[in-house]
Amino acid sequence: MKLIMIRAVLTLVLTGMILPSFAQQSLESMYEGVEFDMPKVKETSFPDLEKNITEYGAVGDGVFKNSEAFKAAIEAVNSNGGGKVVVSRGIWLTGPITLLSNVNLHLEDGALILFSRDFDDYPLVDTSFEGLNTVRCISPINAYRVENIAITGKGTIDGNGDAWRFVKKGKMTEAQWKKLVNSGGVLDAKGQIWFPTQGSLDGYNASSSFNVPDIKDRAALEKMKDFLRPVMVSIRESKRVLLDGPTFQNSPAWNIHPLMSEDIIVRNLNVRNPWYSQNGDGLDLESCKNVLIYNNTFDVGDDAICFKSGKDKDGRDRGMPTENVIVKNNIVYHAHGGFVVGSEMSGGVKNVHVSNCTFIGTDVGLRFKSTRGRGGVVENIWISNIHMIGIPGEAIRFNMFYSGNSPILEDDQNAEDEARDETLLPVTEETPSFQNISMKDIYVSGSGIAGFFMGLPEMKLKNVSLENSVLEAEKGITAIDASGLVLKNVKVLGTKDSSLTVYNSEGVSVSGFSFEENGVSPVRVLGNKTSDITFDKKDFKSASEISIGSGASEAAVKLK
Repeated sequence: MKLIMIRAVLTLVLTGMILPSFAQQSLESMYEGVEFDMPKVKETSFPDLEKNITEYGAVGDGVFKNSEAFKAAIEAVNSNGGGKVVVSRGIWLTGPITLLSNVNLHLEDGALILFSRDFDDYPLVDTSFEGLNTVRCISPINAYRVENIAITGKGTIDGNGDAWRFVKKGKMTEAQWKKLVNSGGVLDAKGQIWFPTQGSLDGYNASSSFNVPDIKDRAALEKMKDFLRPVMVSIRESKRVLLDGPTFQNSPAWNIHPLMSEDIIVRNLNVRNPWYSQNGDGLDLESCKNVLIYNNTFDVGDDAICFKSGKDKDGRDRGMPTENVIVKNNIVYHAHGGFVVGSEMSGGVKNVHVSNCTFIGTDVGLRFKSTRGRGGVVENIWISNIHMIGIPGEAIRFNMFYSGNSPILEDDQNAEDEARDETLLPVTEETPSFQNISMKDIYVSGSGIAGFFMGLPEMKLKNVSLENSVLEAEKGITAIDASGLVLKNVKVLGTKDSSLTVYNSEGVSVSGFSFEENGVSPVRVLGNKTSDITFDKKDFKSASEISIGSGASEAAVKLK
């Protein structure tokens, strides 16, 4: 009866009949309850000077290209000590916009900045994408080594991403696919992926590492520049950055990408991409420090709020972690993951607080991913008061064998690509490590899998805890190659198999564990490398509810 009441309350909370307290949070409240010391984020400040882009010949009819007007207005404000560049109501077609120091690009209500579909407007530049040093087309909005910049207001910024992105057939209905193919473009050899141009297809065929071509020759890259889709907002090596208010949507690749920057505030944004958009991430924070992310809404085609720090050797050579970040009061609708770390985390991620977030229909809720070869350390992550509903994959997922698959496999993906390899490899600088991660007050209704905690055989997932949480899912919690895992006051509801499976793990402590009887053993302990697994005997009717098999020793399990 008690579990039935818990499930009823959980459903009411997650469906909105009983709402958690998610009032808009103030800047001052951001630092409350944070578990680590960090400097307060330095805020932007601008003089009263205002220049409207119409003063420089801009026309908001959606046809006239306003590249020069934006450039002139930004340069005028910058050269006069800073201030606001105002974009009034209208549709303002333009090529790339380069932000300069002390400029606030302000979109009034009803303003739409629409970026050009002409690839010739976007020259190739040296940059970083997916954690690698590479060449891409310049971003529609870009800033490099500037200070005190902002994008504010109630308008909308549209990257015209459909002009750039390739699309997989499996992500569309038959009618949508037919319409897309009939619009032009070319198909791959199997007829399963649509590309806007032949150059885009050539770039895809030249890439063995996701979206970064193997070739380095600039002339050859020019021939396939259509494939080198930019992130929509690229802010690199900059300080004191504010994004406050606008809608950012329809990006060619990732939507917002702060890189190697500091003192960043991201708030009150509506970040959108079509759910089928390839690499349609919302916010990718990479090698940044001292950041606040709050009061935002995401509905995107890939990961929503994602932390990165470079990939493999390029990331390790950079050696810049993402650190000192507070994430509060965000809502995520469609996404591969609600809050995500990785997979490009070779420079490390540390000192992160995530709380008061709601995930509605994301493929996975809390997503941690890496693979051998990355290196890097992810540590000191505190996550609390997270509500999720309708999660088809895992509510919580740690995957150390990530190879690029989406959480819900697409037609061209194979689960074997990310199958666990039990080979024990030497620990080197290429070995990724995830440790000291605390999760509490996590409430989940309607998940496919409650939790999946998997480290590497040579580098266990260390000191991860889950406390005071209720997880309703078709499948329970699985822990593989974990060390120091703590489950305290965790309720697993609705599973069709075991509520908890532990394999080749050590130092696992389980207490206050609740589950529903479903005719199978509620707990399974497996693997000949499993040791020191402790349960609270008060949680079980008898020791027989803990099944020990497949190489595990009875001596590995203790009831206290």
